[in-house]
Amino acid sequence: MPEVDFHIVSLTGSGREPVVWQLPPNVRRHTSVPTWGPRPGRARPPYGRARRRFTDAHERLLLAFLDPGSGCDFGAALDELTLLARDGVLTAALRTESALRSLMWIWTMPHLATAAARPTVHDALTATDLLEHALRPLATRIPEDGVAHAVSSGLATLPALAARRLDGVPFLLTEHGIYLRERYLGYRGGAQRWPVKAFMLGFYRELNSLGYRTADLITPCNRYNRRWEERGGADPGRIRTVYNGVDPAAFPHAGPEPAVPTLSWCGRIDPIKDLETLIRAYAEVRAEIPETRLRLFGPVPPGGEAYRTRLEKLAAELGVADGLTFEGRVTEVWRAYAAGHVVMLSSISEGFPYSLIEAMSCGRATVSTDVGGVREAVGDTGLVVPPREPEKMAAAALTLLRDPGRRRALGEAARQRVVDRFTLRRSIDAFRTIYRELAGLPEVYEPTLETVADWTLELRDPWYAAVATEGAGR
Repeated sequence: MPEVDFHIVSLTGSGREPVVWQLPPNVRRHTSVPTWGPRPGRARPPYGRARRRFTDAHERLLLAFLDPGSGCDFGAALDELTLLARDGVLTAALRTESALRSLMWIWTMPHLATAAARPTVHDALTATDLLEHALRPLATRIPEDGVAHAVSSGLATLPALAARRLDGVPFLLTEHGIYLRERYLGYRGGAQRWPVKAFMLGFYRELNSLGYRTADLITPCNRYNRRWEERGGADPGRIRTVYNGVDPAAFPHAGPEPAVPTLSWCGRIDPIKDLETLIRAYAEVRAEIPETRLRLFGPVPPGGEAYRTRLEKLAAELGVADGLTFEGRVTEVWRAYAAGHVVMLSSISEGFPYSLIEAMSCGRATVSTDVGGVREAVGDTGLVVPPREPEKMAAAALTLLRDPGRRRALGEAARQRVVDRFTLRRSIDAFRTIYRELAGLPEVYEPTLETVADWTLELRDPWYAAVATEGAGR
C-alpha cells in the first residue's frame, strides 16, 4: 500500500533485537517498546495526589479481574494507569510496597479462591513484576491523525486501546492466533505457583475482552477466531473476516519431488509448534519407510535454544537423529516446501497459518493439525489430523508417501485453492478499504483483474447467485 504511511510499534523483549525485514519506504517510523530490560520512566514513585490516583486505579484494576463481582471497571482503571504511564511514573509506582500490600489485601479476601491457596509475598512480588512488564506498552502514544491497527489481541492492543479511549483514534484489531488461548497453553507448564498463574490469566482475560468490546472493527483471519471473539464479548456486527493471502508468483509450483522420501516443515522452533509430536510421528514413519528424512526449516528465536536441545535429545532417544536436520532460516522460503514430498504442520495453536497456504501455493500435499483455521484453509486438498496425536499424524504421512498419484492430485488442488481464494492481492484490497473506512475517507476502488475473476467465481456458486439476484430485486 504505497499510498499509506505506516508507523510501526514493535513489542520486543529487550529492545536489542535486530530488525530482520527490509522495511519499505512508506514505513515512516519504527518504534521498539521493550517489555523487559531497563525500567522506563522516572526512578522515583509518585507522591501526594499522583500516589493516591495510582493506588485507587491499581486496586480497581486488580479487583476487576480478581473479583469480577466487585463491579469495578477494568477499562476505566486501565485508562487512569495509562495517564500515569504517559507521565512516566507507572513503573516506579508498581514497584512500591503499597502496591504489594494492595495485592495481598485483595488476594486474601475470604470469598476469593486465591485466599485458600495462601499466596505468599514472593507470589505477590512475582505477579506485580509480571504486571509491570505487561503494562509498559501503555506509555506509547499513537498519532491521532490515523488508525491504530493492532495485529494481535492482548498486549499489542494496549497502545491502541489507550489511543481509542483517551484520544478518539479509530481502533482496528486483527487476530491471527488466539492470544488468550495461547496464554492458557503457555501457563500450563509455567513454573509459577497457582495464584500467580490465576492472576496473570485473569488480567489477560479482561484485557482480551476489553479489546474485543472497544475495537471499531475486528478482522479475524478465519471463522474459528470469530467464534472466540464473539464469546469474548465482540459485537458480531463489527467482525469482518479477512483471510491471510500469499502471492502465487512468489510461491510457485515446487516442481519435481526429492529423490529420497522426505517430510518438510517450516516455521520457528517454538513449543507452540509442537515439534515433539512431529518427531514422534517421524519415528513411526521411519519404522515403516526407513529411508525417510525429516527437514526442519526455520530459526530458533532468542530464548528457544533449550527447546531445540530438547528436540535433539528426543530424536536421539527415538533413534531417528540421523535422518533429521535443522536447516535454519531460509531466504527463499518456497525451497523449504519444495524440499519435501509432504509438508507437515504439527502446531497446537494457529490462526490461518501462512506456512500452510504457502506450501499449498507450491503445489505440495500437506498433513496438518486441526487447530484454528487450518481446516478452513485446507478444505479437501490435504489431510488434517488431531493435535498431539503422533500415531494419526504418522498414518496420514504414510498414506501420502505411499500414494504418489493422490499426493500429486492433492498438491495441484491445493495450489488452485490458493489461487482461487487466498491471494495477497485480495487481502491487501480488503485492508485498503478498511483503512479508508475507519479514517473516514471516501472509498476509491478500482477492481483488479483478479478481483473481477473472484466475482466471477463467486457468481458461479448457486448460493452467491441467489443472494445477488435477490439483492438486485430480480
